[in-house]
Parts: sequence; structure tokens; C-alpha cells
Amino acid sequence: MTRRFVIEAVLVAIYGELMLPSRPVEYLIPYSTVMELYEMKDSPEPVMSEPDDDAHVKLKIGELIAYFDDSFNKKKLERSLQSPWRLSPPLPIHENVTFIIVNAMENAQYGEGFDPIETEVVLTSLREQAPILTDQLELMEKIIQAEVPVQVYDVYDFDFAVEQGISADDWLAP
Repeated sequence: MTRRFVIEAVLVAIYGELMLPSRPVEYLIPYSTVMELYEMKDSPEPVMSEPDDDAHVKLKIGELIAYFDDSFNKKKLERSLQSPWRLSPPLPIHENVTFIIVNAMENAQYGEGFDPIETEVVLTSLREQAPILTDQLELMEKIIQAEVPVQVYDVYDFDFAVEQGISADDWLAP
């Protein structure tokens, strides 16, 4: 069974283990987070605090950009951008990882509490009924405080999320 997660594009560059799951995974990636990759790659601001790590992540960001800019993948992405909330056709990375780009639309539903990217991640999770995978503790806290009905996993719990996860029934059980 394939597990689905909503994730920001940069996280698959930062956390290499996300590209090596033990079973098939689909990553639902809001398109705006793909566009952020271009800004991060060329920005003088570091993505990581250690210079060697930053250079490695920026190299991985460049590889992701090249993948998305490949003419075959670019055509798939362009089709998904024709209407709000449209999903791209699957973009296979290898046998266990597939990307699906979501033309998410931030609608200020969560007001001042979430930035536009966070809102798109949350709304994608709600629409697609897929848990969020993030490394941002602050985002997790915001989701809990706002009582947003989505599942959130820390990237460090990735193996658990892929292998077992927590179903909606688990949440409802006493």
C-alpha cells in the first residue's frame, strides 16, 4: 500500500532518507514550494547552518530543479497549473517514490495564524486526506493550537509514519 504525505519540496532535498522509504510513498507537493526552490538555490542566505551541509543541500535543490525542468516533467507540471487544486500526473522518482504536484491555492482560511505556504500545505492535507510531513515544530504547534483536523508527522518519525502511521480510527478510539 502506498503512503501519501503532503510535504514542502525543500524537505526532500534536506532529508535524503525521505527518498529511500521502505515502501512506496507519494509526496503531494504544493507548487509554490517548488517555486521556492529557485529562490533558495540562488539566495546568498544559507539553507543549512553548516557550510558543508548548505552546499550539499543546495546541490540537491539544483538536482530537484533540473528534474522539474526536464521537458517531460515540465509538461506534466504545466497541465496541473491550468486550474486550482489540480494534481499533476505522477512524477516517478524511482520504484518507491513518486511526486505529485498540487496547484494549491492559499485562501487565508486560517487568517494570520499561518503564512501562505503553511496554509497551502494544510489545505492540501485537508483536501487530499493525507498527513503532513514537516520538520517545523512551530507549524506543528500552530496546527494543534488552531485545532486543524489534519495529521502531522515530524520528519524524524518518517519510518514510523511509513510503516505504521496512525489512522483516523486510531484518533477516535478511546
